[in-house]
Amino acid sequence: MSLIKEITLQLFFALIPFVMYNIYYRDKMRSYSSLFILITSSISLLLAMTFASSAVEGLIFDIRYVIMFFGLVYGGIQTGLILLVEFVMYRLYLGGDGKWVALLIIVVSFSLSLVFAKKYRTSQNKTSIILVAGIVFSALPMLMTYLFLHSFFVQNIPYHAITITLKNCIGIWLLMTLFSKAVEDKEMFIRHAQNEKITTISHVAASLVHEVRNPLTAVKGFLKLIKEAPDDLPKVEQYITICLDEVKRTEAILSDYLSISKPLSERHERIDLSAQITTIHDVMFPFATMNNVELEVQAPQTPVLIMANPDEIKQVLVNFIKNAVEACSHSAQGKVTLLLKTEESQAILEIKDNGIGMSEKEMSRLGSIYFSTKSSGTRLGLTYSYNAIHVMGGKVAVNSIPRIGTTFTISFPMKFESP
Repeated sequence: MSLIKEITLQLFFALIPFVMYNIYYRDKMRSYSSLFILITSSISLLLAMTFASSAVEGLIFDIRYVIMFFGLVYGGIQTGLILLVEFVMYRLYLGGDGKWVALLIIVVSFSLSLVFAKKYRTSQNKTSIILVAGIVFSALPMLMTYLFLHSFFVQNIPYHAITITLKNCIGIWLLMTLFSKAVEDKEMFIRHAQNEKITTISHVAASLVHEVRNPLTAVKGFLKLIKEAPDDLPKVEQYITICLDEVKRTEAILSDYLSISKPLSERHERIDLSAQITTIHDVMFPFATMNNVELEVQAPQTPVLIMANPDEIKQVLVNFIKNAVEACSHSAQGKVTLLLKTEESQAILEIKDNGIGMSEKEMSRLGSIYFSTKSSGTRLGLTYSYNAIHVMGGKVAVNSIPRIGTTFTISFPMKFESP
């Protein structure tokens, strides 16, 4: 039983590069580097040698050959040579009667690992390479130890030859298979993200051209009319006013696109969300009245403190309220309610409307850079808002029923005042 525990520990050390890869590269848009392979393999090798187990009298079992093979495959020959030097130095430090035999074995094994690593990278049948490598890395140390030290009990050789070979094969197979799968998944994710980025850019470019072309076409048409009748001053004045309005609309469109491309600020300060909502209510009240929509606020009288960027939180609230008002502007009794409450350490803002609502498919696409339920506008307001809320540490949830209404629930971690 103790042998099984020791071998299990060695297999755990073998998986250190895989575990560290999933931790370190989980949120990064790149795959592993040779330096990462070297560092994790070095740690794995040192731990394996420090906690090596004696499978047979005269034979120390650890996963040094597994790590050496892994380092050569994924880190290259330079990484492999550094691991070899590390092993030699640490083995000399540990000392013992069998240190010179151990050094001879690792040098021979390293030479064979170079061959196996090259075959592994080019072979289609990687499982067979793993099997052969596992057998060789198990048989070679036992054979050389027996020849040079004569320290085995003959009756133990068949049993330990089988068990150690199995553990070496399992160790190589586990590490190589899991790590290669993790790398493959990461590279697939990066490719998908890059394709998504290209698709997004193409949609934004097409949308920008479409949105800007409309007012420019109008300006072009009215300038032609002015050219044809320059003496008709009332008409010219009317046309110039329309042209100026279209130019302002173009500026607003470009501002929307710049807001989504500009990096969001990470300069956050403590603000009173309750006071912010009251201020935004006063700002948006005329817009709601113009669309025959009632705008109601329910907020605590006491401060509700969060960490956020004041300008960005205002823009976020304006975007959500504007969308809510427009969604119920055609209702007989349109109403938008802002409800702010606190639950434990969270500030929760609900923005409810009784407008047209959304389907499940539409809700799943909210926040996408080219999706909107409206036929007009740049369709970037909610995209900006979702990103800003995420940067400020908040979350957004949505619940909607077609022809009934929509509720956006925005939550932020509260920032309590110091006593």
